[in-house]
Amino acid sequence: RVAKNNQDNLDEEKQSWTEVTLCRCAQISKAWNILALDGSNWQRIDLFNFQTDVEGRVVENISKRCGGFLRKLSLRGCIGVGDSSLKTFAQNCRNIEHLNLNGCTKITDSTCYSLSRFCSKLKHLDLTSCVSITNSSLKGISEGCRHLEYLNLSWCDQITKDGVEALVRGCRGLRALLLRGCTQLEDEALKHIQNYCHELVSLNLQSCSRVTDDGVVQLCRGCPRLQALCLSGCGSLTDASLTALALNCPRLQILEAARCSHLTDAGFTLLARNCHDLEKMDLEECVLTRHLPSFQSLSHCELITDDGILHLSNSPCGHERLRVLELDNCLLITDVALEHLEHCRGLERLELYDCQQVTRAGIKRMRAQLPHVRVHAYFAPVTPPTAAGGGGPRLCRCCVIL
Repeated sequence: RVAKNNQDNLDEEKQSWTEVTLCRCAQISKAWNILALDGSNWQRIDLFNFQTDVEGRVVENISKRCGGFLRKLSLRGCIGVGDSSLKTFAQNCRNIEHLNLNGCTKITDSTCYSLSRFCSKLKHLDLTSCVSITNSSLKGISEGCRHLEYLNLSWCDQITKDGVEALVRGCRGLRALLLRGCTQLEDEALKHIQNYCHELVSLNLQSCSRVTDDGVVQLCRGCPRLQALCLSGCGSLTDASLTALALNCPRLQILEAARCSHLTDAGFTLLARNCHDLEKMDLEECVLTRHLPSFQSLSHCELITDDGILHLSNSPCGHERLRVLELDNCLLITDVALEHLEHCRGLERLELYDCQQVTRAGIKRMRAQLPHVRVHAYFAPVTPPTAAGGGGPRLCRCCVIL
């Protein structure tokens, strides 16, 4: 038992060693070189800090040295890595579970075919901004990587509903699916997700502007475990989507709905009433006035008034759960709103940039009641008066810098 505990501790230490540390150790002597470059020391590798220098041959050499020991590899931003080197990697590192290819813009469907064929244990795959990826990749992944739990396809704008259908038919254990910027996706894609991804916890549909209420309603009926949903930029959505979330997704914790200008107070009131775990909402550029549940960001909601903050502070969410509140560019907010927020005893951080009617004195009074709150605000410096007999108007420090 003691030997096993010692080995476990050693494994944890190895995982914490950085690539730089191991490379430095390898330069001490031949013996140290052998020890430092042993594959068992390289179970987790992150090459982001070396992205400009990493070429395909580096990845190939790492895969040959690490082999089956490698569990986690991040090549985020390594634009010099292509399909050929990743095929070699897939053949050598068949126990890989976590692979980040974010920004590896050279890779195509060929890489996904290789992963499908050789990396059946893959659980986490990030293909953000791999713009050559098509539906064929998703078909391959669904056939060979059936244990996948996390997939990021953000900005892979060739993906359509057919690719999503192929993916979810095979990867039914998906818990997180990120589809930001997949602008060809429509309601039909959400129907496929509803049919097969009943374990889904997190879904990002940012800028999927073709998605409508019909798709969101279907999604909510089939994915009751949803905890985080991003709908920002889906500009046609109405309160029907909020109603579906309220009635079907009681575990919802995070909702991002920036630039969804058709959502109203009534929808959010129902959501707040039914989703008691709600912790964060981003409603930037939404037109709201009152009945606000507990959220984090109300930036640029220019119709929010002191009365709306009063409703927020008097609500159970405000009393019990509100920790962070962002009110940047809420031009109607005054010191009166800060007095209302004194009831939110759990408040930890308050953002007030460009709230032009809020004063230093108001913030000071609130801090006297809530001394633990961190307040971030900006007050434009007063332009100094023109000097007597001066040769023209003086500029404040900001204008000098600009």
